[in-house]
Amino acid sequence: MMYPVSPQAYDRAITVFSPDGRLFQVEYAKEAVKRGSPALGMVCKDGVVLAANRFMMNNLLVLDSVRKVHLIDENIIATSSGLAADARRLIDMARVEAQKHRITYSEPISVLELSRKIADTIQIYTQYGGIRPFGVSMLFAGVNDSLLSLYEVEPSGAYTGYYATGIGSNKEAVEKYLSEHYNENKSLEDGIVLALETLFNVAGEEEAKKFSEQSLDIAIVNKKDKKAKYLEPAEIKKYLSRVK
Repeated sequence: MMYPVSPQAYDRAITVFSPDGRLFQVEYAKEAVKRGSPALGMVCKDGVVLAANRFMMNNLLVLDSVRKVHLIDENIIATSSGLAADARRLIDMARVEAQKHRITYSEPISVLELSRKIADTIQIYTQYGGIRPFGVSMLFAGVNDSLLSLYEVEPSGAYTGYYATGIGSNKEAVEKYLSEHYNENKSLEDGIVLALETLFNVAGEEEAKKFSEQSLDIAIVNKKDKKAKYLEPAEIKKYLSRVK
């Protein structure tokens, strides 16, 4: 007599597929991403922008210790959603890969190449027993020559290029808002405002009340000088005033 097999029989090891072809540990990793604070990226006509909302648990936190957006190289920035420790590890790996490429080829790595390298590493962690998938999704954005790029890397190791997208909690709402308001001809300044508008509009009422220049983390890469930089709180406050 055949007894139905519980899904739990297939979720104890990363190397075991369920009968319908699912890897439950990878799906659980994606659930960890959905619990992370929202972040988004956007390609504008004169640069790229990444913006994220960092949950400020109390006013005693040191802001730089809870950064959600990171500078990878002179021309590339990244953000994440999910397990912060996993994200930190991938950010460190991305910086090393960027420097190795620069030393070897005397040129900055492309966003596509860096995304592929990080995605390959993440994918390896879905193949072997005794390890677990990375519980984080990443967005990499930057400029190479005149090419502006934005890529999402998922816990499965898949990577996809976008003009604009979001990760973390409210991902669907973020992408719906962007699909209605985004266009490729937006300037970088207008893109920053749209990024803030998106985060503000998809947040719950209580969360939206907490929005401030301190709780938001934004970085840009300008197409003209190809230099990545953080926006200072005073600059974020200026853009935030155009949203509220």
